[in-house]
Amino acid sequence: MTTHDPIPARLAALKTTPTPDLKQQWRELFDSEPPPFNRRYLESRLAYRIQELAYGGLKPETVGRLERLGEELDGGDRKKSRMRADQMPIAGTRLIREWQGVENVVTVTTDGFEWQGRPYKSLSAIARAITGTRWNGWVFFGLKNRRART
Repeated sequence: MTTHDPIPARLAALKTTPTPDLKQQWRELFDSEPPPFNRRYLESRLAYRIQELAYGGLKPETVGRLERLGEELDGGDRKKSRMRADQMPIAGTRLIREWQGVENVVTVTTDGFEWQGRPYKSLSAIARAITGTRWNGWVFFGLKNRRART
C-alpha cells in the first residue's frame, strides 16, 4: 500500500496562489514578514521551505562545505559575497573591445580585472582609462545592454 505525498501538489499550487496568500504562507513558514521581492522569488523560496520542512534540510556537513567554498570564492569579503555569481565572468575570460581602432583586451582575474598588465577592481575604471570619459564598464565591454532593465 502506498501513501499519497501531498507535497508535490502543494508545490504546484504555488503557481496559482494569489500573492497575498503567498505572503501569508511566508509568515507561517518563516515566522517573519515576507521580503519585498517579486512573486517568482516568493514561490521559489516557499517551495524550498515546504520541501525542507517535509523532507529535511541540508546536512550540517553540506552547509559547512558550502560555507567553506563561499569563503574560498570571496575570501570573506561581504561585498563580494553579495554579488551574484552569474554576473561576474569566470576568471581567465578575455574581454575584447575595439576603441578608436585599437583592440583592448581585458582578462578577468579572481580579484577583478587586468588590462595592459595592471590590475583593476572594476571594468568602469578600465573603460575610463581607455576612453578618457566615464562609462559603465559592463556596457562598454558588451556584458550588459544599457537599455536593459536590471
